[in-house]
Amino acid sequence: MKHILKILGLLAALSAVWAGLLETSLIPYNYVWLLPIYLIVSLGCYGLLMVGVGLMVFPTCPQEATLLQKDILEAKDFLMRKGIDVGAA
Repeated sequence: MKHILKILGLLAALSAVWAGLLETSLIPYNYVWLLPIYLIVSLGCYGLLMVGVGLMVFPTCPQEATLLQKDILEAKDFLMRKGIDVGAA
């Protein structure tokens, strides 16, 4: 619930700043209308960047890989005992 309140507070603050910029002439009026679109595009780029960084630093887990191979072999043995052909072991 706290996280939702933080997000709503941030959205309210950004909306207030945007409305203030609409009323003043600090930034040309045509550019102020595009600020929400720039914000959405920027958030999308940030999200893609975070996914890319997460993929680049994805940890390798050799212990988990060996456990997974063991589970696969156990499942193949179980299925072969039941009479299901699962290919070469």
